[in-house]
Amino acid sequence: MALTQWRRKSFLRPATTYLARLAGQEEIAKGTLAFRVSKPEGFEFAAGQAVYVTIPDLKPADAKGKIRTFSIASAPQDSELEMATRQTDSSFKRYLVDAPAGTSVQLEGPYGDLVLHEDASRPAVFLAGGIGITPFRSMALDATNRALPHRLFLFYSNRRPEDAAFLAELRQLEGKNPRFKFIATFTEDSALPQQGAVERGHITAAMLSKHVGDMTAPVYYVAGPAAMVSAMEELLKDAGVKPADVRAERFPGY
Repeated sequence: MALTQWRRKSFLRPATTYLARLAGQEEIAKGTLAFRVSKPEGFEFAAGQAVYVTIPDLKPADAKGKIRTFSIASAPQDSELEMATRQTDSSFKRYLVDAPAGTSVQLEGPYGDLVLHEDASRPAVFLAGGIGITPFRSMALDATNRALPHRLFLFYSNRRPEDAAFLAELRQLEGKNPRFKFIATFTEDSALPQQGAVERGHITAAMLSKHVGDMTAPVYYVAGPAAMVSAMEELLKDAGVKPADVRAERFPGY
């Protein structure tokens, strides 16, 4: 697997810290909160990267402290930065739900190398589980905005449609970008069929080959809960995909 793990201040260049202000928040799926912050002057990032978000006024801080890592879900061309997270009972997440617009937060970064490869002759296959959709939304929007020639396949696994953040938007994106294909799949038996192409069950090699064709041709990107990421890595290995063609990040979900 290609290296996508990264740690705070682990790069050669010093980390940059910016002041931003909360612009708004909303529930975008069952148990999933999206929040927007102002884009600080001079802040630039590549689609797929992440930032550390600090809430200086968080009192009391929870066991994880005042800092969390979030992949940026918005495109680099957007005027604000959007991020999304599963809602939990931590004081950090509760603060995000209730904080008014204008609340100060600190951003550190950007970090990470889960970014689109340059060789447009090779398709990109994104495998997302739950909140792991955030870097891939950014990458798909960026590719569409810049009319990149890459073929993109986004497989998005959730239990039910109501759990899937950005579902309607990603379906609409297919109409804007003829090189982008979105495949949603739902694992709960009671999930009702939705308008548009939908698969059922967990992502499998058969499902991938059905839509992608030759499974050894693309570069793969995987993001989601640790168990899902490990399962996808094993699936791709068994399918003959080279480790160097798999880039993955695990989302802890706290």
